[in-house]
Amino acid sequence: MTQTTVGGLIRDWRQRRRYSQLDLACLANISARHLSFMETGRAQPSRQMLLLLAEHLDIPLRQRNEMLLCAGYAPHYAEHALNDAPLHEAHSAITALLTAHEPFPAMAVDGHWNLVHANRSLSLLLADVAPELLEAPVNVLRLGLHPQGLAARILNFSEWRAHLLQRLQRQYEQTADPWLLALYDELVAYPTPDGIPHLPRVNHTIAVPLQLDTNEGVLSLLSATMTFGTPLEVALSELVLEIFLPANAGSAAILRNLDMPVEQMA
Repeated sequence: MTQTTVGGLIRDWRQRRRYSQLDLACLANISARHLSFMETGRAQPSRQMLLLLAEHLDIPLRQRNEMLLCAGYAPHYAEHALNDAPLHEAHSAITALLTAHEPFPAMAVDGHWNLVHANRSLSLLLADVAPELLEAPVNVLRLGLHPQGLAARILNFSEWRAHLLQRLQRQYEQTADPWLLALYDELVAYPTPDGIPHLPRVNHTIAVPLQLDTNEGVLSLLSATMTFGTPLEVALSELVLEIFLPANAGSAAILRNLDMPVEQMA
């Protein structure tokens, strides 16, 4: 996003969502002329109008607040740290979900893929990672693709890398967050680690697994994500729970039998 006026932001988001002025005007039950005037600065949108347009454009909550601020209005959606009192119940629910998923790995990440919370089983995935990659804030995409991170132990690195980059690209397209674009450029520039013992390429019929070389054997994991369905708080709207499921009986046995040290991940 390069526009700094609220009208420019409306136009950018409309074009990003591939709506014509008439399309958006019909959704918002206003005239295309009125919308055009707001985009060009000839009319000042009200706070309620901005919230209405943002809803129809499916603008993320953080960017809705930014649009309101650009127009001179106060933010509409609150933002807290996960351990703040207003999010206590959500924090407790996340902790319970991650703990209940043990002995399989699970984690919660924020809108920039920084680790917010994890269960102790995730420590298996972080063995032999360079210490600097584990310094807060821990970015899980850097962990996964950096040559000194997990990349050297991911047996299907090329397809897993492509999977992660596609997810990041889709997230940027949805949010227009320049931080995500900078992260994408950083990750794309990482070299492929030397000496990866690649597995033969397989045509997966269900999903692309994470195939990780460990001291206990090859760990094959499927990932699934969860989000809060109706968030009205910025941090909660961006939070993603990523859980890993064993793709075969051997991987399940490795995770169940592994005697891992208990580490406080978050």
